[in-house]
Amino acid sequence: MASALKEQLTAEMKACMKAKDKARLGVVRALLAAIKQVEIDNQTTLEDDAEVLAILDKAMKQRKDSHQQYVDAERSDLAEQEAYEMSVIQDFMPQALTEDEISALIDEAMAETGAASMQDMGKVMGLLKPKMQGRADMGEVSKLIKAKLSA
Repeated sequence: MASALKEQLTAEMKACMKAKDKARLGVVRALLAAIKQVEIDNQTTLEDDAEVLAILDKAMKQRKDSHQQYVDAERSDLAEQEAYEMSVIQDFMPQALTEDEISALIDEAMAETGAASMQDMGKVMGLLKPKMQGRADMGEVSKLIKAKLSA
């Protein structure tokens, strides 16, 4: 069974070709190329949406970093391109979690792992990452966990 997310990207690529939407097509092709590269590197076929989501999440993070660098360098033309690419990637990402949902998931994971100190951080992150991949900024989640563990 192939990943539904990968099939969605392939269908979107075909739709962009028919619509002659070159800008969106470029972004979709770059995402498919990133997926294919991981498949080749690992000599496997990604069949799980979570694996594909991890690649999209990484692509989103790269675009955010580039966007910030372009904004800082006052290159609005390049910053706009990165912002556009982020919006296209966002179309394929699951609905983002709210702050309340994130907090509830952290509390749940801390209770489940019995986390009481900073040494338990890895256990909590390990439990949360698959649930939150692509739905929350894991850097922010990490900060929230640290705050709760040090409180």
